Amino acid sequence: MKNALLSLTLAGLCCLCACSTTKENGMMKPLAVVPSVSIEKYMGTWYEIARYPNRFQEGCVATQVQYSLRPDGKVKVLNRCREDTVDGKEKSIEGKAWSVDKETNAKLKVQFFWPFSGDYWVIQLDKDYTYAVVGHPKRTYLWILSRTPSLDEATYSAIVKKLIEQGYDPAKMIITPQKKG
Repeated sequence: MKNALLSLTLAGLCCLCACSTTKENGMMKPLAVVPSVSIEKYMGTWYEIARYPNRFQEGCVATQVQYSLRPDGKVKVLNRCREDTVDGKEKSIEGKAWSVDKETNAKLKVQFFWPFSGDYWVIQLDKDYTYAVVGHPKRTYLWILSRTPSLDEATYSAIVKKLIEQGYDPAKMIITPQKKG
């Protein structure tokens, strides 16, 4: 019990310190994106490792997203998940995405229902495209994605450490259950 309380206290202090380093004059620093995203390398299947809770993914587990290039140059986005359990009923939705920052391709818009679209910013990306972290400029949304259904602990910890530096609160994250091989 004492160790758990100490761990929670230390985690809270780390979050407070991290938040103070991401603020400037009382305002949160703008969310930085990665220097460059190759849209072609980004295509394919990604597994959701963790996310911030959001209303449109309530009850979703075993979440995957499939990206593929469309003939018009935009990206087809196919989100799939299982309801409540990894063996639950599959739900899916198809949308599209497009780059709004042609210099880096790290800032995109994603749309599932016209005329509404949302920001999709790539804020961390492995050099080999084995994992990606997607955020929102107001830090209201967050997804950790991987090419495999799980990430090793060291990689996950490094991602979370950087998320804290970027002004995200890891205590808000939900780990996404994925079906085992």
